Amino acid sequence: MGKGARVSLQFDAIDTVIKNAIGVMESSKYQIFEICESARSEWEALNKELHQVMEEVSRTIDQVDKLEVEYKRSRIRLTEVSRDFHRFKEEDIRIAYEAATQMQLQLIMAREKEHHLRARRDELQKRIRNVDKTIERAEALVGQMNVVLEYLSGDLNQVTRILESAKNRQLLGLKIILAQEEERKRIAREIHDGPAQAMANMVLRSEIAERMIDRQEYAAVKEELTDLKSSVRLGLEEVRKIIFNLRPMALDDLGLIPTLRKYVQDFEERTKIHARFEVAGVETRLPSAMEVAIFRLVQESLANVLKHSRATRVNVEITYQRQMVKIVVKDNGVGFSVDKLEVTIARGNKHFGIMGMRERVELLEGRMDIESEPNAGAKITMIIPISMEPREE
Repeated sequence: MGKGARVSLQFDAIDTVIKNAIGVMESSKYQIFEICESARSEWEALNKELHQVMEEVSRTIDQVDKLEVEYKRSRIRLTEVSRDFHRFKEEDIRIAYEAATQMQLQLIMAREKEHHLRARRDELQKRIRNVDKTIERAEALVGQMNVVLEYLSGDLNQVTRILESAKNRQLLGLKIILAQEEERKRIAREIHDGPAQAMANMVLRSEIAERMIDRQEYAAVKEELTDLKSSVRLGLEEVRKIIFNLRPMALDDLGLIPTLRKYVQDFEERTKIHARFEVAGVETRLPSAMEVAIFRLVQESLANVLKHSRATRVNVEITYQRQMVKIVVKDNGVGFSVDKLEVTIARGNKHFGIMGMRERVELLEGRMDIESEPNAGAKITMIIPISMEPREE
């Protein structure tokens, strides 16, 4: 058997193994997805029950408070009739004693009900936290399997060439897939923690409004609907933020500079960090993908300032030159040791924002420099080479 035939058989065997692995992982992925959906359904049911239990706890607490007042009054009444034999007869004492006993029994039962409801509330809250963790672990596992599946589903000959000719290309491809999966996971968490939670709350509140209508509590229904309308507006605002983060539409319509200027202004209003935006050189429309990449770099830089720097001021400068764009983000925060940062990144620990920015700049064949000292702020400079080709529309 010739060498070419042996190589072909090896490729066929590897291809068979990979296809079998893909089949098993696809099946497992959908099983995990079903577990995740089941957990979400359980989460919604538990939240609905928790809402009902908390309403019942509130009513029971009010009932206990009223019964305690009534019980004290009945005890005072019993003491009064027991002491004054001249004014009250034996029958009056008996009636007062029975009333006090009956009130005491009702109070004991109400307290027992309150204790039971509080215990049920705590149990439901604990179960909800556990289900939340189950959902998060399932989503993470599905994300990891998606990365592996996407990588295994590529062309086998291409994978072989990568392994034989350039290991760094393989690593770069894997990083791109991981970055895509991280972005999907981030978007999924944003939707889960924002609009999905808001919509679940709206469903519960609309059911409360329905019960109020049945009880003809129209004033309370109006108040509930007002709050519900406010929740819908907040949910809509969250959705718009997610859409903007996915792809700022102003980039296509207005261009990079107006979009960044508006983003920096919004950042200042949202965080109360004084932010200044400056542009030097002649603004030029760049290829769409490059404008998106530069926007993301500035976005991630400001996110790092907010998370880590404790800064009160930040400057963003964009400089257009003939064959490059320079982005400088400088803050007056607590700063850090660049050498320690580089060691930490080399070990693969934390600082995923800086790592992602550096990888994005390298994909654009650019360079990123970091200048910082403890208690002396930080300055990040990114230089992106640009071609003179016309912008793709």
